[in-house]
Amino acid sequence: MNVILGAGLAGLSASYHLGHDNCTILERTGRPFGHISSTYRDGFTWDQGPHVSFTKQQYVRELFEASTKGRVEEFEAVVGNYYKGAWIDHPAQTSLYQVPEPERSACLEAFLSTRSTTPDKDAANYGEWLTGAFGPTFAQVFAGTYTQKYWTCPPDRLSTEWIGSRIHYPNVDDVITGASGPLKKPFHYITNVRYPTKGGYQAFADSLKEGSHIIYGAEVISVDLDNKKVLCANGTIFPYTKLINTLPLPVFIRLCTSAPSNVLEAAMNLACSQLLLVNTAVPHPALRPEHWIYVYDSDKLATRINHTEKLSQNNAPDGWCGIQTEVYFSRFKPLSEAPDLIEKRIKDELIEMGLVDPLKFRNGHSLHQHVKMIPWANVIFTLETASMLDVIWSWLEEHGLARSSNDTHPLTDWTRDEPADSRCTVFMAGRFGQWKYFWSDDCVMRGRQIAALLN
Repeated sequence: MNVILGAGLAGLSASYHLGHDNCTILERTGRPFGHISSTYRDGFTWDQGPHVSFTKQQYVRELFEASTKGRVEEFEAVVGNYYKGAWIDHPAQTSLYQVPEPERSACLEAFLSTRSTTPDKDAANYGEWLTGAFGPTFAQVFAGTYTQKYWTCPPDRLSTEWIGSRIHYPNVDDVITGASGPLKKPFHYITNVRYPTKGGYQAFADSLKEGSHIIYGAEVISVDLDNKKVLCANGTIFPYTKLINTLPLPVFIRLCTSAPSNVLEAAMNLACSQLLLVNTAVPHPALRPEHWIYVYDSDKLATRINHTEKLSQNNAPDGWCGIQTEVYFSRFKPLSEAPDLIEKRIKDELIEMGLVDPLKFRNGHSLHQHVKMIPWANVIFTLETASMLDVIWSWLEEHGLARSSNDTHPLTDWTRDEPADSRCTVFMAGRFGQWKYFWSDDCVMRGRQIAALLN
């Protein structure tokens, strides 16, 4: 029997592609879908952040469309930036004309000076990459500030392998043009996006869940890799022939009964952010056109904001808007205040930014807020991450792990075939199980890849 730890997207995909009758999924909570789960409250649908699909994988695109029976919204994403009262088109590095002075001129001059004098070389860390890409002023005022808010650590603590196409590296002409007026076409790694018409983002995975064998409330307390057994808190033992783990890697390693101290230490030192979501139900329509917004002000807790009803009108009651605000923290940057105080501060920030206007509230209604804590948000790719992963993967390989050719790299190339090895009994899957910069299509593809290796 194939035993899968976790009923998130990667676990469901593995079970779906292996055949649900061949798999048992152990899920600690009482619901599936993990990080892509949607919740429903007072007529609103809330995801865990602004989840949208922009996959280039045709297989995943068709799978998601089939899961929703073709009921999909497709639109061009409208993305914005907020800085000290100014609204800036995205990406900000090629929209300097909207940046207030004196920062506008300082950013442009520093950018031009950097591009004319800095040799083209590989950056030693993300901080160096930002300076080389944007010049020191923009790198510090905008990108560096946002890094501290989103990644919860200084840019020079991060590696560069995760960047890929996720951050636009502008050419000189575009920055010069964008300092005096809008470009004809903005650049962003996300353009046209897709989102389920009903049910929230998790509706894209409904077909993966259908027919699956999920045991809810199954809290795993130990994994015996030598004897191929998983023990749950209620005393139930699940023997396995193949084990597929999607639990966060530090958690999985702590569960392994034979993990040596150096492996436990490596797992403990892996870094991941946590997320406090502040969901705000506002009794007036959205006052801005953006689907989501990046907030660069260092004195604001809000890091990224999205309008949930702009993804689908079914995500909020008529005449209301759902504003979801992300506040990130980690061991590098602990949560500064209690959640209820943060909730109040976010309300004040939304009013200051002009996203909420109490004078426009409808029919005597009032604003409603609630918070949701996400214990595992974004893998933080520090300069030490790859070496720590190698320690972990090398030990797990001795206990049946099927290593991948790029398993210490944040990204995965799905065009590369992985060799099958029938002797392998342990497989890792998903953003946290593989400790990758995965999006939802990557999780689906990994489940499919595991099935191809085992079938």
